[in-house]
Parts: sequence; C-alpha cells; structure tokens
Amino acid sequence: MTEKKNKRDSIAMRMKAGQTNNGFVQNEDNLDRDLGPGSPGDSPRHSAVGIPDLGEPNEKVIRPYAGMPKEVLFQFSRQARYRVPREVLFWLTVASVITLIAATIAVIAISPKCLDWWQAGPMYQIYPRSFKDSNGDGNGDLKGIQDKLDYITTLNTKTLWITSFYKSSLKDFRHGVEDFQDIDPIFGTMKDFENLVAAIHDKGLKVIIDFIPNHTSDKHPWFLSSRKQEGKYTDYYIWHNCTHVNGVVIPPNNWLSVYGNSSWHFDEVRKQCYFHQFTKEQPDLNFRNPDVQEEIKKLIQFWLAKGVDGFSFDAVKFLLEANHLRDEIQVDKNQTADTVTQYSELFHDFTTTQVGMHDMVRSFRQTLDQYSREPGRYRFMGTEANRESIDKTMMYYGLPFIQEADFPFNSYLSTLDSPTGNIVSKIITSWMENMPEGKWANWMIGGPDSARLTSRLGKEYVNIMNMLLLTLPGTPITYYGEEIGMRNTEATNFNESYDSSTLPSKSPMQWDNSSNAGFSEGSHTWLPLTSDYHSVNVDIQKSQSTSALNLYQELSLLRANELLLNRGWFCYLKNDYDYVMYTREFDGIDRVFLVVLNFGENLTLNLMKIISNIPTKVRIRLSTNSDRKGSEVDTSAIGLHKGEGLILEYKTKNPLHGQTAFRDRCFVSNRACYSSVFDILYSSC
Repeated sequence: MTEKKNKRDSIAMRMKAGQTNNGFVQNEDNLDRDLGPGSPGDSPRHSAVGIPDLGEPNEKVIRPYAGMPKEVLFQFSRQARYRVPREVLFWLTVASVITLIAATIAVIAISPKCLDWWQAGPMYQIYPRSFKDSNGDGNGDLKGIQDKLDYITTLNTKTLWITSFYKSSLKDFRHGVEDFQDIDPIFGTMKDFENLVAAIHDKGLKVIIDFIPNHTSDKHPWFLSSRKQEGKYTDYYIWHNCTHVNGVVIPPNNWLSVYGNSSWHFDEVRKQCYFHQFTKEQPDLNFRNPDVQEEIKKLIQFWLAKGVDGFSFDAVKFLLEANHLRDEIQVDKNQTADTVTQYSELFHDFTTTQVGMHDMVRSFRQTLDQYSREPGRYRFMGTEANRESIDKTMMYYGLPFIQEADFPFNSYLSTLDSPTGNIVSKIITSWMENMPEGKWANWMIGGPDSARLTSRLGKEYVNIMNMLLLTLPGTPITYYGEEIGMRNTEATNFNESYDSSTLPSKSPMQWDNSSNAGFSEGSHTWLPLTSDYHSVNVDIQKSQSTSALNLYQELSLLRANELLLNRGWFCYLKNDYDYVMYTREFDGIDRVFLVVLNFGENLTLNLMKIISNIPTKVRIRLSTNSDRKGSEVDTSAIGLHKGEGLILEYKTKNPLHGQTAFRDRCFVSNRACYSSVFDILYSSC
C-alpha cells in the first residue's frame, strides 16, 4: 500500500524553491526503480519533499506545464477543452485530404488529352544543302542550320524537319544512302549533328529527320557483300535470273522504275538482275528477309539514341513486292508492250502497297514507342504518301487499336496549280471527311519535290495560301522560303546528277541582299540564286509591316495563342469557284473566327445570307491587306480583292457545330470544352 501511495503522491508533487523534484524525470522507467545505496538518490544535495494526499480536502488543482509525465498528460488530454479541438482538427485534415484526392481524380477524369509537341505548332522543313552555308564551300550544312535557329524561333515553329543528310552519292537527292550511320562530309560531321540536336532542344524545339528504308546505294557495304553472295547478305536484296537474247538482257517481267524503263538491272559480278524501284544506283532491300528488318530496327534505334524526336519515313509503299513475277497490267491495253517504258503506263498492283507492308510500318512504330516512355519524349512518326489515293493514304494512320503513323504527310496542296475555290475546297474536305475519327490532320503547301508556291500560283497568292495553311485544323508544315514567298530558280543548266525537274525549288535560302543572298560567303553556290533575291529576302521583310514574313509571323502567333485555331472545330461553310469560307469554333468560347479566302477576281459577299445569326458588324482580326487589320466591316457587303484573305471575329451563342444543318460539315480531332469560370479545359462537353 505504501508503494502505491508513493506513486500517487509523486503525481501531485509541486515544485518548491531550491529543491529538485525527482518525480519529473526524463526516463519514466526510473519511477519504479529502487535506488540502492550510493545511488544519486542518496546524495546530500537532494532533500525530502512534502507531498499532500490527493484525497485530502485541501487538494490543489493540477495545472499542466512542460515536462509533465504521460500520466499527467493523459489526465488533461481527456478534458473537453483539449479533446474537442484536437478531434476537430483531425477530421478537418482527413476531409481536406479526401477532398484533394477527389478533386485530383475529377480533374484527371474530365481533362482532355493534351496536344503533343508535334500537334502544338508548325513544322519547318529544311533542305540542308540550301539553307545556310557556314564554311564558304557553296553548300548548306548542319552548322548553318544551327546558326539560324534564332530566326526559326521567330516563326513560332515547334519542329524542324531536316531532309536526308546521310553519306551518299549525288544520285536522287541523296536518297541512295551509302552509310545510314554517318553524315555526308558535305554537311559536316556526326559531332556537328549532335551539337545541332542539342542546340535545337535548348531552344525548346524538336527535330525529325528523313529515313529511307526501302533501298540503299549500290555502294553500300550490304550490297557489295550481297552481289558476292557473302553469308547472310546474299538475300539482303531482290535478285532474279535474267535471260540473254542476242546479247540483250531480258528482265524477269515488265515492272518499271519510277524514273522509267525496266526496274531490273543486270549485275556483272553476281550474274543476276537486281530490282530497283528508283534508279539503278538504288537497289531495293528485301524486306521479306528478317535480317533486313532487324538491321533497319537497329538503324532507327541508332538515331533515336542520338536524340532525334521522330522520323519521316520515305517511300514506304515500295517496301514489299509480290512474290510472283507476273507482269503488271497496262493502263492502255492497246499499247504495244515493247513501248511501255513510263511508270504511269502501268497499274502498279504488284510493286506497291502489298499485303504485309503495313506490318512493316507498324514495326517501325513499335520501335519508336520503346523510346517514347519517358514523359515529354514522345517520338513522332510520319510517312510519305505521295501519289496515293485518299483511301490508301488514310490507311497509314493505322487501325483503331493499332497505331501506325501519327499522320501521313498531306502533300495535296503542294501540287495545286490552279488556284480556285472549288479545287481548294475539294482538297480540304476530302482529307477531313476521310480521316479516321480522333486522328490529326496536317497540311503542306510546298516541298522539295514540287514547284514553289509563287512559281505555281503567282506571288499574289502567297499570303492567302499561308493564311489557309495556318488556319486549317491540324499541323501546318512550311517548306523553307515559303514564308517569304521565294520562287523557283530560273537556271536550266544544272551541274548535278539529279532529276532536274525538282531542282528549281531547292535554290539557296535568301537571307539578305548581299552577295549570294547571305547564304554563303564563298565564291559560288551549289545552285543559282533567283534573280529577285535583292527584294525578296528575310532581312528586308523583317522591317516591312506589309511583308509576307510579317503576316506569317502574325498568323503563327495567333494560332499559338487561340484555342479556336490550335484545337477547335472546323466548320466548312460554302464552296464557290472564287472563294473558300470556313469557321473555327470552340465549345465554351463565345467567339468565332470566320476565314474567307478569295481565289478569284474582286468580289463582294453578303455573309448575312450565308450565316443566319452573324452580327451586322464584325471585326477583321487579320487580313492579307495589313491596312484592314482591326477594322470593322458590314457583313451584308464585304469586299475582297483578288488573292485577299480575311480572318473575321464575332461573338455568338449559337456556333455552327451545334446546329443540325452543319453537323456533317464540322470536324474536330480532340474535342475539348473551355470553362471561363475556372479557366480550364475539360472533356465532358
């Protein structure tokens, strides 16, 4: 009993002046420990303390203070004034955590898919030999591209697309590659390429490059080994026996090269014919050989490891040929077989888009996906689809659950040579109506293999075509020089072993009006400059508010800043021989952009007859005629000059994409809605 009483009394102990309270010790276990002789408890400096009995009437109220033992703490913690606030704070914390988790889940659930980098802004295609010469040899190079990155950023471009720069002979614009893992010395070194990629990424840009899997150069080590039938390389290419009649080689069938004449060439070393879809210096690889497929996979991985963000895969429709050697059918069945020498004179049912070709393309996609797992490092894949029907072109998007290309490159506007509203409208609607649901469009108005826009349509259509390019839904792709309205070079005597028909569009970039247009400090350029470079160049147009370059920059900036343009609805209104008209709209935004492009002569439009709920006055947000920018116009009579384009802005609560009459004319890839209250995008429209 005495021991229990001592413990109870120690709890009620009060501090006295000049005395140490042994009841409040840091180690509470000492409370129950007996003190032996000679222990600190026997020290003279400790004195006895009087402890009043807790049960006595004169008991004083215990008050908390620092250092109290747990028994005292428990006694006070059970009091309502301490317990209730503690419980309230606990449950408030729990409720806050649950609310934050629920809000996070809700935001994730309703958030639309973000645009990826290849969707977020224009691509800028560069033919490296013609962009900028850094060493004075008359040829553009990789260092030259790096020197001009600041200019490229002023175009609000997000991606650089650099065409072929592999070690190669001059045949077919360097598409006959001798070494897929090396840079042609004319462009620099591998170190130059690595520096360029690093500099591009430092600017917040991405870079994609050409890749040509279908064929190699006849100087490639694989081909040199194959013609000697060395090991696994024996069947890296497509070989067949040829017959000889009176010293003339008779090919296995009537298949033709893209450039005309037989696609079979007799090799004196192997004594067989090899197959080439292009020039005889570009033998086709045998993609039915698994070793070839593995080699291509390793090459893709090599460049991904170098930091490239994606590829444009060229000539993929030629990857496979039919196993049989049956002749292809003549377009004109009455034509004598011996006179059929041009590619267009045959239907190419056995040498293009064969069964299994899309499996090859999907294998490229799978390799890229392996390098796309890091956040922000998605690897883009585009495919060339020139001269394909719209149905075959759309197949490159893949199937609903099996992805191929992010998009096949859309070059239909690049071949436009008759600027009429009807033709432009047909090109646009054909793509939008056939594109699989949820896929992303793209548009090109020029490229290395087509005549420049100014030379095809005339300089009066440069601005209107750039306005079209940058206001259509999807990714706009600009070929270098189109932003300033460059035209083809006039020279006809080219000292190059190329297809001369496409050389004029590859003339050197026109930077200023100095010697060689600022392209090179050397004594010559690899191709002649155009004669108008003194007045059509970057330096002059930077200081002109009415220039093509200034309008291009304004359009690309507007596109970057406006949801209506970069991911909104596209509603096609009306086609006419003279003009094209469409709106760009966005759920949750009460503004609409109405784009009107006049490809004909001067005209006056009554928009109130075309759009029932349009206001009587609308504002011109941008115009190809800079004097009209920001002004208001009467919608009952809007005048447009030849080649003039307008972006009109007005408010409405009844956008066209919500109207039944326009349901079949409106398209959107990744639908999203805008909340002005929370300033966020959400998907549950």
